[in-house]
Amino acid sequence: MEFTLDAVHRYAFRFSQADVTDFARVTGDNNPLHLDADFAATTPFKRPIIHGMLGASVFTKVLGTEFPGYGSVYLGQTLEFLRPMFVDTDYEATFTVQSMDPAKHTAQILGEIRDVQTKKVTTRGIATLMHREKI
Repeated sequence: MEFTLDAVHRYAFRFSQADVTDFARVTGDNNPLHLDADFAATTPFKRPIIHGMLGASVFTKVLGTEFPGYGSVYLGQTLEFLRPMFVDTDYEATFTVQSMDPAKHTAQILGEIRDVQTKKVTTRGIATLMHREKI
């Protein structure tokens, strides 16, 4: 895939409850909102939600391995968590190159995660990357 100004890359994914449990184990974030269906039923979400950072982890996966890919160095990331994400739900992340600075080999990439069924954005952020070969 060509990595140029305004280039777009899409990535489909979903997380299982096992993924959420593993993320909680690795990070230590065992908030019952993510792990306990009975507790989550008492919240406005009515069921467990995925950790926001687990959902956003697709940003580093895609930018580090696919677009622009291997050799990417993360310099920064903004994030907005706009809506909850749930297990066993189909999502699509869209990445759009917003700006490039060839002299510094850097780019800013807008990432947005959408629920495939509702088309609503759940997570949005701008990544700043350096890649010596592709930028």
